[in-house]
Amino acid sequence: MRIMVFVKASPESEAGVMPTEEMLAAMGKFNEELVKAGVMLAGEGLHPSSRGKRITFADGKTTIMDGPFGETKELIAGFWLWQVRSMDEAVEWLKRSPFDGGAVVELRPVFEAEDFGEALTPELRAQEDRLRAEVERQQRPA
Repeated sequence: MRIMVFVKASPESEAGVMPTEEMLAAMGKFNEELVKAGVMLAGEGLHPSSRGKRITFADGKTTIMDGPFGETKELIAGFWLWQVRSMDEAVEWLKRSPFDGGAVVELRPVFEAEDFGEALTPELRAQEDRLRAEVERQQRPA
């Protein structure tokens, strides 16, 4: 199963405070363990919301709002995408992370094709497969 791991923003991350060398080294070591175990599919830190935009779609209208955005508890400072056997395995990996100081991390399963049942027709499944293959092709070095 794939799990999206959301690292929640903090007042410090929203203020643009960069991690210390020690934290970067600890996170690099943790990421190395994830990669060696075949768990990590992707992962990145995000700039503060002051550098972002929020787009809302309602009643046929599109509203664009420049950051920063309100409550930090609702914002994301970074993410991983993991491939694990279960949510319990993801929790065990996260327990090994170097987070401290009140950090909040959210784990959410990623939908897989079979989760959509009959609504994902063979034609829609084929389209999804084509798109995934094209994305992979585009990410390969030239």
